[in-house]
Amino acid sequence: MHKQRTIRDELVIEGIGLHSGEHSHIRLIPAPANTGIIFFRADNGRHKIPLSPERVVSTQNNSALGINGDKILTVEHLLASLYGLGIDNLFVEVWGPEIPILDGSAREFVSKMLEVGIEKFNVPKKFVVVKKPIRVEEGDRYASLDPSPEFAVDFVISYQHPLLSYQRRRFRFSGASFEKEISPARTFGFLKDVEALRKAGLAKGGSLENVVVIGDDGVLNPEGLRFPDEPVRHKILDSLGDLMILGTHIVAEYRGYKAGHKLNHKLLCTLLSDPENYQIVEAGEPAYKKFFKIPRWLTPKSLTRHSKTA
Repeated sequence: MHKQRTIRDELVIEGIGLHSGEHSHIRLIPAPANTGIIFFRADNGRHKIPLSPERVVSTQNNSALGINGDKILTVEHLLASLYGLGIDNLFVEVWGPEIPILDGSAREFVSKMLEVGIEKFNVPKKFVVVKKPIRVEEGDRYASLDPSPEFAVDFVISYQHPLLSYQRRRFRFSGASFEKEISPARTFGFLKDVEALRKAGLAKGGSLENVVVIGDDGVLNPEGLRFPDEPVRHKILDSLGDLMILGTHIVAEYRGYKAGHKLNHKLLCTLLSDPENYQIVEAGEPAYKKFFKIPRWLTPKSLTRHSKTA
């Protein structure tokens, strides 16, 4: 039976914010079972910001959470890491307006949490099981959730650029494959859009150290791409982070066609708008076995190199 998880010890991560350009640091603190994921803007009021689509205050080039005027930008990469590691309970204290962008991926979040270790509670995990197809659209873009016995993501990107005219990847979730195949994928952007983004107050902290920058003739980063299809892998990473805003793990097949944070948020709101669309299932219940196959998070066997990890 799948059990709820947190991390074994406190962890501090710091760096620059991608959009704000300001230095910030976060402290990840173990939380008891059934706490959920709770953010605090520690330098400004300390209001609790529990994960919920209702707490999303912006989806412009990132997913931002907020309450009572407190706001935290770019939560999606950290949340994708929590999804990939099966973390259910955590306090996230944030000093600054934004989660650090680090290298533009989720790799460092994952590696640092694995270094301190994963703690399992003797309490069953809860899942949101999608029971009816849900789809939202905007022009030719769409995002959808369909009932499925296992969690998978199918994503397509298409831009007016020869390098990214079409990329598609289907990802059948497991913790090990997330760590190796998805978490290292960095955020990307086009050189031609940089000036407009900065005029809009975004991407102030962006650089070749944390963004894959694509010019007319290809990738500008000296090291190139980590994967030939790194951009679509990063869109999968973003989608996992956006789905984690539900506050728990989901069982469905997610499909995205040129989708982004705005459509993903609309998708979650549509899902929750009708109780007939979903069911909350606890591991070990009869419905748990009825609805889906057991997800594969990182297990003790796959984490033997991390001596503290249970």
